[in-house]
Amino acid sequence: MADVNKARPEPKSPQMDVEAFWAAAERGELLIKECQACGEPHFYPRMVCPHCLSDRVKWRTVSGRGEIYSYSTLMRKGQPGHTIAFVRLEEGVTLMTNIIDADPHNLSIGQSVRAVFRQLKEDGPTLPLFVPA
Repeated sequence: MADVNKARPEPKSPQMDVEAFWAAAERGELLIKECQACGEPHFYPRMVCPHCLSDRVKWRTVSGRGEIYSYSTLMRKGQPGHTIAFVRLEEGVTLMTNIIDADPHNLSIGQSVRAVFRQLKEDGPTLPLFVPA
């Protein structure tokens, strides 16, 4: 009897299209997906539009400017705060990210922010993070 596992192809991740997002982050660009059928932008990147279910989605470079929609800061004694936020971009999508290089006590809902790109670990990916604008 033949070994069926040898002939079976490896499954591919449905998110295999995210390489472009990470390559753009390395260049200091922020990408989102936009549907060519209904025109709606969306984030997180996916192969199908969450608005109309079309597979006609393409990458689009965005400004990286937006505002804080919501945020939470973890404070530990003797350490700077770590702020996680939802940022609504000018282009209309909201993404979860971190606010860096800012005093957490001076942050507010609706505050303008802009994207910056940093590696948090020497061998890690370049991430889109946000700072006050």
